[in-house]
Amino acid sequence: MIDFRSDTVTQPTAAMRQAMAAAQVGDDVYGDDPTVNRLEAMAAEMFGFDSALFTSSGTQANLLALMSHCERGDEYLCGQQAHNYKFEGGGAAVLGSIQPQPLNNQADGSIALEDIRAAIKPDDFHFARTRLLSLENTIGGKVLPQEYLAKAQQLAFNHGLKIHLDGARVANAAVAQGLEIADITQYFDSVSICLSKGLAAPVGSLLLGDERLINKARRWRKMLGGGMRQAGILAAAAELALTEQVARLAEDHANAKALAEGLSQLEELALDMSQVQTNMVFATLADEVDIEALVKGLLQEGVRISGARQLRLVTHKDISAADIDKTLQAFKRVLSQV
Repeated sequence: MIDFRSDTVTQPTAAMRQAMAAAQVGDDVYGDDPTVNRLEAMAAEMFGFDSALFTSSGTQANLLALMSHCERGDEYLCGQQAHNYKFEGGGAAVLGSIQPQPLNNQADGSIALEDIRAAIKPDDFHFARTRLLSLENTIGGKVLPQEYLAKAQQLAFNHGLKIHLDGARVANAAVAQGLEIADITQYFDSVSICLSKGLAAPVGSLLLGDERLINKARRWRKMLGGGMRQAGILAAAAELALTEQVARLAEDHANAKALAEGLSQLEELALDMSQVQTNMVFATLADEVDIEALVKGLLQEGVRISGARQLRLVTHKDISAADIDKTLQAFKRVLSQV
């Protein structure tokens, strides 16, 4: 099955499975797991932070960051399309009593700096205290420019805000620009990095920050039920995600571009090639196309997609260039019948 629903469907590599089987483990809640400790130390050094924390998911890593930067009744600024606002169950509000202030995302995925500046609340007890700016890179497959990140960092500093990066796919952003991940993370006080999407680890994300923030996040992680015991089995795969899977993302980007170019030739689909910057392709189906029939027909052809008028197709390590060719042929056949 060629599965385009997300890069979360990636299977761990053979090397990851071997490393997991052989991993040295301890009790991570006690701080005794040597493989987790090695992963956290390695990640902190790689990305330019004092400390790192291994978490079970990107949602957890983002929530821990928000709850560690903000107190009850505080506010964070983010985009309307931000994952930690739109797709993480309202955790900041429900569990952290933190007010999100969502702002419009521009076409390139950024938030206009003037909108950020205007949304910062005065120091007045009528208002929630604005404490944090949260950005996402990549967002919708699009890469935020380095110049923009530098300006956002300066804005946050000038207004006494901390700045967090939801970097679930920050490795994609780095590879797309020919940069090191640390070139992007340098602009942030904290960063979450997902290891189980394009980097192919079976489970886990990292939260990075200074020692004070990570100590606070570690306490919140325990309170939220995120303390893991012999987690080195997972950390062993996460290490290989960082050391063996980052450069390979360029293949996913090339496959996404080839897929988009092929789909753009089909009259039933409309897409903007300029928006295909990493491993995501968005295409809008013509009104006359029966979405359910398309999804069912593609499934019979061995291609799995999520059904919506605007399709999101995500490439990853388990989709090859040959799979792209098969998929394009499958689209042609099914669209001719629905």
